[in-house]
Amino acid sequence: MDEETRTKLESAAFRRLLDHLRERHDVQNIDLMNLAGFCRNCLSNWLKDAADAQGVPLTKDGAREQVYGMPYDDWKALHQKEANPDQLAKFAAAPKA
Repeated sequence: MDEETRTKLESAAFRRLLDHLRERHDVQNIDLMNLAGFCRNCLSNWLKDAADAQGVPLTKDGAREQVYGMPYDDWKALHQKEANPDQLAKFAAAPKA
């Protein structure tokens, strides 16, 4: 597979992942962290890192808005729930990268 095609396919898969996460706001970031070791905030950090590497201006808030589909504070107000003790215990026990 040539590089341009690979990039297009990866871009499409990333956009589909973002769409899926936007639809599944019932899945909390702490759940994602506990199960997969990354969350929506990680994705936004990776997006900002990629922008920085390419010299593309993108703020942390701008990257989060790209991932969440809305300003982060709005998403938190609408969808984020308080982590329960079990979630916090799993997070504390998880290996850190």
